Amino acid sequence: MADVRPLPGIRYVDEVYLAALVTPPYDVISPEAQARFYDRDPHNIIRLELGRDEPTDDDLDNRYTRAAAAFAEWRRDGVMKQDEPPSFYLYEQRFTSGGQSYARTSLLARVRLEPWEAGVILPHERTMTKPKDDRLKLTRACAATLSPIMSLYDDPAGELASLLGIVRTHAPLATFSDDAGEEHRLWIAQDDALSAQVAAFFADRQLYIADGHHRYETALTYREEVRALRHDLDEDDAVNFTLMGLSALNDPGLVVLPTHRILRDLDATRLAALDETLAAHFISEPLEGERADWMRALATAGEAGPAFVLVRPDGARLTRLNDVGATAMRDVHGEDVGASDAWRSLDVAVLHALVLDAALGVTPEMVRAGEHISYTRDTEAATAAVRAGSDGAQLAVLLKATPPEAIRDVARAGDRMPQKSTYFYPKLITGLVVNPLW
Repeated sequence: MADVRPLPGIRYVDEVYLAALVTPPYDVISPEAQARFYDRDPHNIIRLELGRDEPTDDDLDNRYTRAAAAFAEWRRDGVMKQDEPPSFYLYEQRFTSGGQSYARTSLLARVRLEPWEAGVILPHERTMTKPKDDRLKLTRACAATLSPIMSLYDDPAGELASLLGIVRTHAPLATFSDDAGEEHRLWIAQDDALSAQVAAFFADRQLYIADGHHRYETALTYREEVRALRHDLDEDDAVNFTLMGLSALNDPGLVVLPTHRILRDLDATRLAALDETLAAHFISEPLEGERADWMRALATAGEAGPAFVLVRPDGARLTRLNDVGATAMRDVHGEDVGASDAWRSLDVAVLHALVLDAALGVTPEMVRAGEHISYTRDTEAATAAVRAGSDGAQLAVLLKATPPEAIRDVARAGDRMPQKSTYFYPKLITGLVVNPLW
């Protein structure tokens, strides 16, 4: 199925100084972080990944054309170089989450682009036009994939990890820590026999996009633009591939964090009747103690089925789906043609279908438009917003993390999760390896 190959990666020459040159992916960089990366080093990848807009920008001078100029200049001046022969890159991230230490391994590689309907590479969420338009302009300007798409694969026996073990016997090319204290290690593998083994491993596997749906659809669009310009395209042309960071679903270092909801400006009548409305489909009980106690209660309840915590100014309640609610979910359709059992069993799907839409009148269309809803991964921030009524906040919903296996199962079923259903932590760093599309 998946066609996974080494790539002639373009990398910074000064590997010792990488900490000053790399950034997270564009979609998690705040304006404050953007300014910080700009100030850190004149060759920081921010100038390519998320350049500044200027008041004088026009069609000939804008952040995309400036990114292309900087990329060309850095290669010409020897700031970045292209590896030959094509290589695989083994990338390890060591980090702490919830007081526990983890190490997650990714294989940075070129992966052949496939349409969704081919069933080789599968999505689990929808995309929006604005980010795709931004990434397409950047791809056209630089003719390169600047940041890896995070994708998952099944490997319960650890077969690929065993194959790549030989790479770890050598010293890494680079080791550094970032602003969050997370450690990054990068190895290079230039071995024909290993490349053949890796290709064979992925030949009968599907890939599930974890993070980077917009970048993947952008790559598909760019390929078709190039095909139309050339009127033909060799099957091994670089534009037929994109850069991915491939991680095993079974990797103990694969961490998915929950994204909580804050709801505001709700219909007063619906909000006042919420407990009565939910009683038909949920079992609800008050929670005492601190937020950590609430999340422990939620984790225990979640082992038996969909559950979440509803936080209002006067307290919090553990809310669990009952048998009637489970039956009601069977009549709920996802935002595609139909909803699978995998989709219906998601905490976040139950929340959006039976609470937000049916009980509060916050429809999927409103959610996509950002009406009445905002998101945070911070339980304290969610709770504080409701208690203070910040920006009209009236209700917060604290969720458990979505298991990686659920992402796979929903993707295989052809469904899409509600917006902000997953947050993989940490993000893959941008700037370790750039994939040229020539």
